[in-house]
Amino acid sequence: MNKIYLALLFAWICSGQAAAAGYVGNAKAGEAAFRKCASCHQVGRFAQAGYGPQLNGIIGRKAAATPDFKYSEAMKKSGIVWTEQNLAKYLRAPHDMVPGTSMRFWGIGDDQQIADLLAYMRGLR
Repeated sequence: MNKIYLALLFAWICSGQAAAAGYVGNAKAGEAAFRKCASCHQVGRFAQAGYGPQLNGIIGRKAAATPDFKYSEAMKKSGIVWTEQNLAKYLRAPHDMVPGTSMRFWGIGDDQQIADLLAYMRGLR
């Protein structure tokens, strides 16, 4: 029984569900990882849209909801609410989750880095 439990736990962790559910993640590491995102997305007190929308308060926000950014039709029609699970899935493969998105990013394959980014994004208000 213990072997089965360990195998299931290992599969769950490797699938990214642990990261998506918010069980792991380091906000400081996420802040460092966000530097890749900062070329297109702003955060903080004076954040505004640029090449991408500002990301303050992203968790719990409906996709394509900030008024100062011109979103793709695909994103507007997606109906997505940015839960941590949806953000994790999108960060992993943006074009798989929203075909036709204008985001020019291939995705992140590292579940730990996604969990760190989510930990950082939780604090963006």
